[in-house]
Amino acid sequence: MTVDENAHRGTAGEVFRAFLKLGVTSFGGPIAHLGYFRDELVIRRKWIDEEGYADLVALCQFLPGPASSQVGFALGLLRGGPLGALAAWSAFTLPSAALLVLFAFGATAFAGPAGAGLLHGLKVVAVAVVAQAVWGMARTLTPDRERASIALAAVLIVIFAAGSIGQIAAIVAGGVAGLWLCKGGTVPTGGHLRFRVSKSVGVAALALFFVLLVMLPILAGTSQGVALFDSFFRAGSLVFGGGHVVLPLLQAEVVPSGWVGDNAFLAGYGAAQAVPGPLFTFAAYLGTVMGPQPNGVAGAAIALVAIFLPGFLLLIGALPFWDMFRMRPVAQAAMRGANAAVVGILGAALYSPVWTSAVLAPRDFALALAGFLLLTVWKTPPWIVVVLLAATATALSLI
Repeated sequence: MTVDENAHRGTAGEVFRAFLKLGVTSFGGPIAHLGYFRDELVIRRKWIDEEGYADLVALCQFLPGPASSQVGFALGLLRGGPLGALAAWSAFTLPSAALLVLFAFGATAFAGPAGAGLLHGLKVVAVAVVAQAVWGMARTLTPDRERASIALAAVLIVIFAAGSIGQIAAIVAGGVAGLWLCKGGTVPTGGHLRFRVSKSVGVAALALFFVLLVMLPILAGTSQGVALFDSFFRAGSLVFGGGHVVLPLLQAEVVPSGWVGDNAFLAGYGAAQAVPGPLFTFAAYLGTVMGPQPNGVAGAAIALVAIFLPGFLLLIGALPFWDMFRMRPVAQAAMRGANAAVVGILGAALYSPVWTSAVLAPRDFALALAGFLLLTVWKTPPWIVVVLLAATATALSLI
């Protein structure tokens, strides 16, 4: 299957309108987002056929970064060129980012027992949501003893080497272990995915990604703005396996440094479950509530651009080479190992800081368990679970 380079192309305005509709209605996380994209852009608008869409989803799930936003970025690029890609990202991202920035500005107003109960309820929501993510990812990404062992090893690594260094080490170790333990999987066959991205542009995007990854930590001491950009860029560079994985990565960047308090961090993460669009917009909340300047709207803008940029650079770099690279068994084995390590990292984060900060009494455990069952058994939309648990916690705080 080939994405025809001479296919009908639309305008950036058309792309913006299509993705703005998706940006205000797409609840439920990245898997749900991909379903919304398919209904709107593959079936209804016919921007790409089923085979091309499936190949594009496979590419974006292979790369670090927010898979649904990368798929949207690529579809915007296909339909409207570079301006279409920018339009797709901004229209899909800005609604939820704006809501979280408004929540950040209003969070200080939650004083008294009712406000404290609401914020605590949002932290309990985070327990249920992260537990659901660990459960679902473990079933998919660690289905055998080898990958379950890699996940356990990742837990031990991040326990004994706290912070982003331990998480990077766990992912690298998982990839290396995958080369040895995860051979023999099915290699994809068939399909070609061609966009108007030349190999020279792809190489330039990859080069820029690695230059930023290496140079930003060196330059971080020059200003707080550069340090902020560096922290969120590094977090966005390491997110394998879904948006929830960004939780431990961002926590390791902003909480130990004192930029954001643990309570504010988890309250914002809970609020992020109630808004549509990509979970990566949690970065806008963190940039807003950050202690040192730049914060507020400027901090939100820096954090938001920084966390999405690495995934988009890697996507642009991979587009010209994906069809050849994905056929290599070595690449598939390494990714299976890295994805198993991601399960371990998120599992460790479920305990600390999520569980230890939110479950302080038996009723907190009961609320978190109820939220987990609503999400996993009853398939309740996350925003409804957020509203129910936050309202219940607020009511309990007044008793």
